[in-house]
This record gives sequence, structure tokens and C-alpha cells, in this order.
Amino acid sequence: MASPRASVPDSRLGLAPDEVQLLRRHQQIALSQAGSSSSRAASNASSQGRLLLDPSSLQALGFHFDRLMQAIQHRLQQLNQQTQIATQIQVDRAGNVIQMADAEIARFREILRQIDELEVEFDKVRRIREIVRQYRARVEHLGRRLG
Repeated sequence: MASPRASVPDSRLGLAPDEVQLLRRHQQIALSQAGSSSSRAASNASSQGRLLLDPSSLQALGFHFDRLMQAIQHRLQQLNQQTQIATQIQVDRAGNVIQMADAEIARFREILRQIDELEVEFDKVRRIREIVRQYRARVEHLGRRLG
């Protein structure tokens, strides 16, 4: 069992109850991974509302938290990389959408230009038709006068 000097009441640590539980859990993990005989002592101290603070327990806990922090940092790097990839894909898609929109706008402008040309041609044909009607009317009028 842990001596009173090697453990401390968890109330003296200034941690919230959920933080104390987390610390206890990680201390158990650290000691079991280290193959330490202090695991049983930590369990006994925990049952008395105390945390084991002997040098080997603290060293195992420190190594455990170092590994845990490395794992968290590695996962953050993976998530950052995935975020960058996803962002780049969206940027590429947006670029493609913009290019497609630009192409459709250009196609629409070309259609409008062709419509304008046809309207100009239509106006020309209408003027020519009016001129032809006027000449035909004159010719008919002259034909009646002569005939």
C-alpha cells in the first residue's frame, strides 16, 4: 500500500472531480503499461481518495502523457491535412463551377449576338419587302393606267 508521503489527497490538487477521475484513469493506464507494481498501490490510494505520487509513478505518468500528447498532435496533423485536402477539393470544384459558368455566359452572349444579327437582317428584309411592295403597287398602278 502507498505510504502517506507517496500519495496526496486528490482534493489538494485543485482539480475538478472529472479531472481527478481522468488523472486516476491515466495513472492506472500508465502504470499498467509500464508493468509497474505500483499499479496496485495506485489502486489502493485511489480507493482512499488519494493519488499516488512516488517518483516511479510520476515518471510513468509523465511518459504516458508525453505519448498521449504525441498521439493527439499526430491526429491533429492528420485532421489538418484532411481539412486542407477537402478545402483544396472545394476550391477546385468552385474553380470548375466558375469556369463552366464563364463558358455558359460566353455561349449566352454569343447567342444574344446572333439574335441581334438576325434582328438586323430581319429589319433589312422588312425594308426590302416594303420597297418591293411599293414598286409592285406602282407597277400595278402603271399597268392599270396603261391597260
